[in-house]
Amino acid sequence: MASNTSMEEFEALLNESFEIDTPAEGSVVKGRVIAIEAGQAIIDVGYKMEGRIDLKEFAEPGEEPNIKVGDEVEVFLRQVENARGEAVISREMARREEAWDRLEKAYADEDRVDGAIFGRVKGGFTVDLGGAVAFLPGSQVDVRPVRDAGPLMGLKQPFQILKMDRRRGNIVVSRRAILEESRAEQRAEVIGNLTEGQDIDGVVKNITEYGAFVDLGGVDGLLHVTDMAWRRVNHPSEILSIGETIKVQVIKINKETHRISLGMKQLQADPWDAVEQKYSLESTHTGRVTNITDYGAFVELEPGVEGLVHVSEMSWTKKNVHPGKIVSTSQEVEVMVLEIDSAKRRVSLGLKQTQRNPWEVFAETHPEGTEVEGEVKNITEFGLFIGLDGDIDGMVHLSDLTWDGRGEDVIGDFRKGDMVKAKVSEVDVEKERISLSIKALDSDPFADAIGGVKRGSIITVEVTKIEDGGIEVEYEGMKSFIRRSDLSRDRAEQRPERFGVGDKVDVRVTNIDSKTRKLGLSIKAREIAEEKEAIDQYGSSDSGASLGDILGAALKGDN
Repeated sequence: MASNTSMEEFEALLNESFEIDTPAEGSVVKGRVIAIEAGQAIIDVGYKMEGRIDLKEFAEPGEEPNIKVGDEVEVFLRQVENARGEAVISREMARREEAWDRLEKAYADEDRVDGAIFGRVKGGFTVDLGGAVAFLPGSQVDVRPVRDAGPLMGLKQPFQILKMDRRRGNIVVSRRAILEESRAEQRAEVIGNLTEGQDIDGVVKNITEYGAFVDLGGVDGLLHVTDMAWRRVNHPSEILSIGETIKVQVIKINKETHRISLGMKQLQADPWDAVEQKYSLESTHTGRVTNITDYGAFVELEPGVEGLVHVSEMSWTKKNVHPGKIVSTSQEVEVMVLEIDSAKRRVSLGLKQTQRNPWEVFAETHPEGTEVEGEVKNITEFGLFIGLDGDIDGMVHLSDLTWDGRGEDVIGDFRKGDMVKAKVSEVDVEKERISLSIKALDSDPFADAIGGVKRGSIITVEVTKIEDGGIEVEYEGMKSFIRRSDLSRDRAEQRPERFGVGDKVDVRVTNIDSKTRKLGLSIKAREIAEEKEAIDQYGSSDSGASLGDILGAALKGDN
């Protein structure tokens, strides 16, 4: 009876030992390395079970396998016995299970985890987190886009878990979050040690159109293009290159946004401090054209000092033209200082003032009456514009085109490009006007014709035409018209038909109009003048003598 009881107890203990020692498939068990051969480690997992694992499963990314005989390791039991009677085990799967437990805790505690990038996939990279594989999106690799991830491959470094799902086996990590956090800490520390006005060395990291970003040792500052030099800088690449070490001054620090403004020109003397002493008013200097706009051109007098030549101060003669047609960029020009405003850092310059006013020169070299020759530049309804020396124009008014007829009738005889001669009649320097006369080249036939004729003179004319309203007469080639009322003192004799073409008639000059080039003539006025003269000489209208007696006496006296 006692023996039966002891056998039952032994059997129970034996079964219990089987249950304890025999591990379940799909679990992690401990084993001991008993041999290493043919690139594999032979591991005893207990209960007379051995399995083989490739040595590469014991290697960290980028490292050699770290294992030797006698080491105790944890493995994942996939199958108790295979066809060869060996246990099917895996170190990698054991590490994965161990890693998931560790990573879930780190995810819950928001702790960093170490890992190594070992592969590239669509949209990012794969990361080994000590047995578990995670996905690293491309946007989470660095704070700035990474063109070459080669230097990061296989490098053990910290990551932040963004998301994980054990059931689906998904883990998403970020390297950028770690960098931003450390960058923020470093940035705060560096900014805390900086003060406005401090001079510091930095390295140019990036160049844009508006400036350059300079690394000050963990924090970037912006060096704006306007703060690089006192002179005009069209693009930062003119004076800076990426990787270059430069000395800058801290201009402003924004404690809230952690933005730092830097300057280079502040380390140099401000050229504007001596502008008024160096560039006195009306002094002339040579400068270089740096920029051309619709309203003028900027000229650099020295690095950092620019002045504006307004379009109105560029040329004496070229009006309403774009400055680009007068000067070109980088051209050396001579300018005159017209005005300085140091407060606004502005200098007004003049280009035309370095040359003499062409109208003044013309007035000195071409006094009134000087004969000139030029090309017809333009024809308008009121006259001709003639090109003259000094790139200026003179105008011939319609009234100065010809002595004969109207200017409107002869202006059609001229064409652009014709070379014509004229005489200077007036030069107005202030209004920049030159009046010319073509007809002045010849003497005035009207003046030549009337000679010494004055108002009141008696002249002899020839009748050339009979009309109802009077008669047309000619004197020295000039036509005049005597109205019916001026044909005789006697109304009965005021008949045009009593005259014939070719008759010679004595008339009195009543008016000389130089503008209309006409003589006012009258037979009636001559008769009245003769009567008055006879009365004055031979009698009076109050003496009782008749006009016939007086005229008879006058005629007798003449005889």
